[in-house]
Amino acid sequence: MNPLLQRIKVDPRVCFGKPCINGTRIWVSLVLDLLADGMTPQEIIGEYPQLSEEDIRAAIACGAEMSRERYVDLPSEVTG
Repeated sequence: MNPLLQRIKVDPRVCFGKPCINGTRIWVSLVLDLLADGMTPQEIIGEYPQLSEEDIRAAIACGAEMSRERYVDLPSEVTG
């Protein structure tokens, strides 16, 4: 297991049990969305100073691990 994943916690009493950065209420999915929208890790840390670069890498590692375990329904390409 990737040691970065120790930075991610799931607690059913916090944020509806969604994976969060340890010690925060910042969802892994939020960090991944911000990265996907083009924000740099430095920009994310500017908005969320309680995060570190390691936390952002942990979110990426968590997303990668989850993608190996789960299937995601994606919209079909519509032609015509």
